[in-house]
Amino acid sequence: MKLNVLLFASYADAFGKDRLEVTLPTGATVSDLVREVTSRSDGALLPPTPAVAVNHRHVRYDRVIAPGDEVAIIPPVAGG
Repeated sequence: MKLNVLLFASYADAFGKDRLEVTLPTGATVSDLVREVTSRSDGALLPPTPAVAVNHRHVRYDRVIAPGDEVAIIPPVAGG
């Protein structure tokens, strides 16, 4: 399945765009998606455990992604 993944902050900066097309097999999980994105040369230096939202809800890495889901990758943030 092909997914358009929304990128934010350092992820958008690293890839030079705010969206990334990713092809994954049916039944892929959020973990599979994160692995694919961080394995690309532009993503190699990025934080390995970003927050991920599917259809506007933060999800765990074991969540299965369905065709048509809106997926966003959000780098970890620190505050205080």
